Amino acid sequence: MPIEHAVLGLLAHGPSYGYELRASFQEAIGPQWGELNIGRLYQVLDRLARDGLVAGTLVPQQRRPDKTVYRLTDAGRAELDRWLERPIIRTTGYRDEFFLKLFVASRFGLERVRGLVRTQREAYLGELGGLEELRERHDHDPLLRLLIEAAVLHTEANLRFLEQVAAQAEDLAARAAVAAPEDGERVAGERTRSAQ
Repeated sequence: MPIEHAVLGLLAHGPSYGYELRASFQEAIGPQWGELNIGRLYQVLDRLARDGLVAGTLVPQQRRPDKTVYRLTDAGRAELDRWLERPIIRTTGYRDEFFLKLFVASRFGLERVRGLVRTQREAYLGELGGLEELRERHDHDPLLRLLIEAAVLHTEANLRFLEQVAAQAEDLAARAAVAAPEDGERVAGERTRSAQ
């Protein structure tokens, strides 16, 4: 729950309310992370309050609806400290939509795999161009510079991986061609048995 912990981190510097938290998050992280939806943020705040990690106080306002100001609790501070001390370890395997596309494309043959690689390479190159523009615009902010640099490094790694896929495209397509008839024969056999 990284967003939850980011909210706890923002509240570690003092009480705040939803729209102010959203503005602080977006100012600090910038466009590379993506917009933090205010509805999602209020869901996060409700969950954190329910878990006792933050406490909210209703503050009346004269010309606007009342607002809830949240503060970090001792339990929230302890959870934030635990989160910061834990390494990030992948526990669910490596899931990536590109692998699913590669699996399906390989079953359609070599040209489909090559087309997938070409299309994805163009997208990654376009992404790198956009990141370069962001890097120039946000050169003054060290946190944003690091976030953009991480995105650049990930995208460059993805491009290197595409080179490996391209080099193995024939093997991927050949393996899928061998596996596909067996699947088709199994399905045909099941249809024949169910028709009897």
